[in-house]
Amino acid sequence: MKDSTIVVIGGLSGIGRAVAQQAAAAGARVIAAGRSKAPADFPGSITAAQVDITDDASVARLFAGIGAFDHLVVTAGPVIGSARLADLHIDDAIAAFNVKFFGQMRVAQRALSHISPTGSITLTSGLLARKAAPGALVKASMNAATEIMAKTLAKELAPLRVNVISPGMVETGMWGEMSEAERKAMATRAGAHLPVGRVGQGSDLAQAYLMLMQNGFMTGSVVDVDGGGLL
Repeated sequence: MKDSTIVVIGGLSGIGRAVAQQAAAAGARVIAAGRSKAPADFPGSITAAQVDITDDASVARLFAGIGAFDHLVVTAGPVIGSARLADLHIDDAIAAFNVKFFGQMRVAQRALSHISPTGSITLTSGLLARKAAPGALVKASMNAATEIMAKTLAKELAPLRVNVISPGMVETGMWGEMSEAERKAMATRAGAHLPVGRVGQGSDLAQAYLMLMQNGFMTGSVVDVDGGGLL
């Protein structure tokens, strides 16, 4: 990773922040971007930026300001509840797709004129893309769409490599607003049902993103980092 320039969209918190920190620790120049301002404790060694991936002009401005770079990671996603079809608000589903699916597509498209052809793009899906569950229609659909998008782009954009990380239950802010005690209790309950006996942490996922950036023989891959959640 030394001397590489890496852009992490969604890199100011959660999994994205862990990716940015591990890449910087490995010697990369890292630009981490998110919708909000960087938190007060954000590492000074990482360049922080703001971007709205639902706004094409905002994404274009981000990459114009960055210039040439080597690897793109997108971890940004919406916080959306688990509604069954009868209770689903279609406008909420459209808004979620505009972040998770079209947002990642928009970022990948705008990155093309700046990213190295020997570099990589790593998108983010989720376990529900391949594990059907009542109430998970929107989450499953947008994650499955992301996975086939990456496989299609891996052929279309070659030799640029395009891959996907599919997280399982990970203890991040994506769980929505809750107290620390509630978060820990939820993590304990969820982890008890996984073969590894715990939910994931951002650092667990970050290792997989770095692997995909560094392994030049991987493209069109969906890497499950889910503690055995698909079993």
